[in-house]
This record gives sequence, structure tokens and C-alpha cells, in this order.
Amino acid sequence: MATQPAIADNKTLAGFEPPKKPKRNKFAFACAILASLTSILLGYDIGVMSGAIIFIQKDLKISDVQAEIVMGILNVYCLVGSCAAGRTSDWLGRRYTIVFAGAIFFVGALLMGFATSYAFLMVGRFVAGIGVGYALMIAPVYTAEVSPASSRGFLTSFPEVFINGGILLGYVSNYAFSKLRLHLGWRLMLGVGAIPSVFLAVGVLAMPESPRWLVMQGRLGEAKKVLDKTSDTVEEAELRLSDIKAAAGIPQDCTDDIVHVPKQSHGEGVWKELLLYPTPAVRHILLCGIGIHFFQQASGIDAVVLYSPRIFEKAGIKSSDHLLLATVAVGFVKTISILIATFLLDRIGRRPLLLSSIIGMVASLTTLGFSLTIIDHSDEKITWAIVLCITMVLAYVALFSVGMGPITWVYSSEIFPLRLRAQGASMGVAVNRVTSGVISMTFISLYKAISIGGAFFLFAGIATAATLFFYTCYPETQGKTLEEMEGLFGKFIGWRKEAKKLKEMKKRKEVNGGDGTSNGQIQLGNTVTK
Repeated sequence: MATQPAIADNKTLAGFEPPKKPKRNKFAFACAILASLTSILLGYDIGVMSGAIIFIQKDLKISDVQAEIVMGILNVYCLVGSCAAGRTSDWLGRRYTIVFAGAIFFVGALLMGFATSYAFLMVGRFVAGIGVGYALMIAPVYTAEVSPASSRGFLTSFPEVFINGGILLGYVSNYAFSKLRLHLGWRLMLGVGAIPSVFLAVGVLAMPESPRWLVMQGRLGEAKKVLDKTSDTVEEAELRLSDIKAAAGIPQDCTDDIVHVPKQSHGEGVWKELLLYPTPAVRHILLCGIGIHFFQQASGIDAVVLYSPRIFEKAGIKSSDHLLLATVAVGFVKTISILIATFLLDRIGRRPLLLSSIIGMVASLTTLGFSLTIIDHSDEKITWAIVLCITMVLAYVALFSVGMGPITWVYSSEIFPLRLRAQGASMGVAVNRVTSGVISMTFISLYKAISIGGAFFLFAGIATAATLFFYTCYPETQGKTLEEMEGLFGKFIGWRKEAKKLKEMKKRKEVNGGDGTSNGQIQLGNTVTK
């Protein structure tokens, strides 16, 4: 018997080398930026209306109730766009839905700019609202579907980045046009919003279609090309394609460029599966997707962003110039904070950022309510309370933008299974906009009824409830592929056990070369016996 020396199996040994961190995928990065630019439309409208309403009230002679309605009604009108966007994006594709959103907002912005009466202005708000609803739903969905798992949190936070950028542009527009004649200034503030939508519609045409949508249409060849460009490695592209094919009901051994996709994969029965007969996992996902959108808005962010001039006025700032400049500071802090958040999402994770953000929001809202109550009950100017009030407004928007703001869009765009993603995301946006509309259309009436300090104590209470909800029901999704998400959900408060099982299973597959089986030994080479 003679034994030859064992030959080292380089492929097997390579598995023990520490994994190298993949470089940022520039193509996926560019696609995410182009798609997320649609969110500027909403941000600009929110920011510009906070200052424009001061001049609209003077020019059109409208009451406080009419003012809060015209400011918040766009969020309700968004419902039309967000509810239609899911089906439209499944029909036209994600890319052309973004172009459609920009075109609708362009018309709406022009109508608002040329408004001659309150009724005319409301028509413009309706059209613009539909465009914003489309944009809000489709941008995070498209971005999640082109992003590699290693940077999905970073890239899907872009819509929130551009919402904040739009808010800052709106505040700057307020200040820039505030010196013009009364009847001209606010119309330019609103009308200028049509310009970004033109660049958006042209730029989006350079983007590829979502690989998941292409697979749903049976266009496997095109989907593979897009996945090759938007994945960190060839292996990841193959894995993503395999997962999407499985979700779409396409056999794994099918390699044709064009294939027939089973009818049920085009969206039939989605609403039944979401609402009437959900599995425990889908029910948990739906609760988390809708819950995070509800609490994002119910904790008062639009009240602060839309009515910051009024809040600062209540705090003791009387000059219009100083009010608008203080508002620009809010937009600047908000934008800087969201940029910081984009770099933390894929490093720290969703849960730690979300929980630290909401806890900080509770503290800042409580302190803001306390300082405003002191100012409200004092006949003299209390400098320290004014400074504390301004500081807490800036702290609140910073804390919101570091966690709660971007994670809402990241989380809700990545947790829904492929077959339910478009409709599930549109439901989340619908809840987001309705809640925002209710808050923004009632804030003036609310603070007149329970005092401005009381209003912020109420928001602090809602944020406290959100903290308990997030801690209990929300699993960490960092580093999971979109197709692994469903395995994390279904146990509600018992999700931690499922996450642990998934982690152990993943480790086992990595050690055993991906087949999940092992004889408990490590093969270092081959022994040949004669």
C-alpha cells in the first residue's frame, strides 16, 4: 500500500480567509440617486409651504383653518397617487412610473404658481399631491430592488436624504423670494418647484429597469444584465437572480432570455394575501410596515417642519426675516443629520439607530413642551426658555433625521416579499400621508385647544408608545437579502429566536460550502490509495 501526499484543496482553504469588504457599487449608487431625486418634490413642497403660507394668508385673505387645510391637504391627495402607484409600477415598470410622477408634479407646481384664488390653489395642490404620492411609493421600492445587500440600507435611505434636501431648498426659496411683491413672491416660491421635475424625468431615462420587475415580466436576460451591474460579485448576482426566480415561480434550471411567468406572479390575489388571508409572517410584516409609517408622522415631525415659523414666533421671535432664517437653520440641521445617518445604517444596523432616535425624540419633545409652556405662561421675555426652545427644535429634527426618518423608508421597502412589495409599500405610504395630513391640518386647532406646550407633550406621549412598539416587534434586517426577510417575521415578540436560527443556518452553509450538510470534518486534500 502506497499513499500519495495529500494535495491541498485551495478552494476549500479559501473559505477560511477573512472576507474582504466589497467596494461600493457605483452603478447601483447612481441608480439610487436618480430614483431618489423624486423625493425632492415632496421635500420642496413641505419646506416652501411653511413660509409661503404667511404671504398666501395676507394675499388671499384666508383664515387659520383654511391655511392649515391648504398646507396639509397635499398629504391626503397623496393617497390617490400612492394607491395607484403599486399597480402602475407593476404594469409600466418602476422606471416609467418615476417619469410619470415627475410629469404630474410638474403640472401641479405650475397650477399652484398661477393660482388666483383659494379654490384654484387647492386644484394645484390636488394634482401635485398625486405626483408626490407616486414618487413616495416608487423611489424606495426601486432603490431596494437594485441595491446589493451590503449597501441596501445606505442606498434606500436616499429618498429621505432628498426629502430633507428638498425641505432645505424650500426654506431657502422662502427667504430668497420673500422680498418680492406680495402677490408675486409666494407664486414664485410654489412655481419654481416645477423645475426639478423636468430634470428628474430626463435623468431617470438613463436608469435600467428594476431586475425584479423584469423577472416578473419574464425578461430574464435583461434582469441578469442589470443584476451583474448592481451586485458586488458575480456570485451575488447569481444568488439574487435565483431568489427572484423562486419568488416569481420560475424553475431554477430555466436559463432562457424570455420565459413565461405564471399568472399569479403578476399581482393577482395580492390584496387578499395582504388583508384577507395573511400568513403569520405577512401579518407581522404588514403590522411593522404600517406601524413605522404611522409613528413616523404621529410623533409630530410635520408639525415642526411645516409650522416652525409659528413655533419660533410663539417662542418670542417676531421679525419675519429672523423667523425665516431660523427655519433655514432647521432645514440645514435636518439635512446634515440625514447625511450622517446614511453612513451609519449599514454599519450600526436598523434597530439601534431606530431605538436611539425615538428615545431622543421623546426627550426633546418633552423638553420643547416644557419650554413653550413656560414662555406661554409668562408675561416677560425669558431668554433661557427661548434658547432652550430653539435648541430642542433643532435637536428634535436632528434626532428624527438620524434614525426615524430614513429607517422608515429603508425598513418598509425591504421587509415585504417580492409578490407583495409594490402594494405593501403603497399601503405604508398611504398611512404615512394620511397621518401626516391629519397632523398638519389640525396642528393650529390643536395648539389653540390644549396650548402649544400641550401639543408637544401629546407628541412625546405618542413617541413613547412608538419606542415600546419598536423594541418589542421589530427585528434587525441589516445584511439580510430581500428574499430572507420573510423568515424573520411571524412570531411578533418571538422574532429573536427566529433571527438566531437564521444566523446559525447561514453560518452552517458558509462552513459547508453552501449545501448545508457536513460530516463534521474539514477536508484538506485528497488521499489516493494504491
